Amino acid sequence: MAMMTFNMLVERKWLTEKATCGTITAGDLHFFTLEPPTRHDDVKPRAIPAGTYNVTLRFSPKHQRMVPHVEDVPGFEEIEIHWGNYPHDTEGCLLVGETHSDDFVGESKLAFFQLYSLLREMQAEGSDLVITYVDPPVAAPSLVTTTIEGRDQ
Repeated sequence: MAMMTFNMLVERKWLTEKATCGTITAGDLHFFTLEPPTRHDDVKPRAIPAGTYNVTLRFSPKHQRMVPHVEDVPGFEEIEIHWGNYPHDTEGCLLVGETHSDDFVGESKLAFFQLYSLLREMQAEGSDLVITYVDPPVAAPSLVTTTIEGRDQ
């Protein structure tokens, strides 16, 4: 029997000085996400590099329970998906929530337990768990419209 893959997609949409905000889609589940700010140096906390990573469900000493771990992230260790509300709740991990506002996700434990339950179910059915982080598109330079003064339109 061929191994199945369960894919999750994190779309980073709003970058602020304090956080990287977006959405995650996992099967039929859709939540808001919050990560540390996107930076292009080695200073932490910062969002992990965009890319596709394997996910395992294993014990978190920090949270004292099983949580999804994003594996083999270059320059990072112990990247998890967990609950939290604000940028200070993460050093590189992905926070999930049902609601969001600037630099905030809400109803995070509810979102976490729904996502964790789905991932546990997918793993029990024999699926490999994978997550892809996509950075927001870079804005194209605006088209400049010039008008000629004094001309009839």
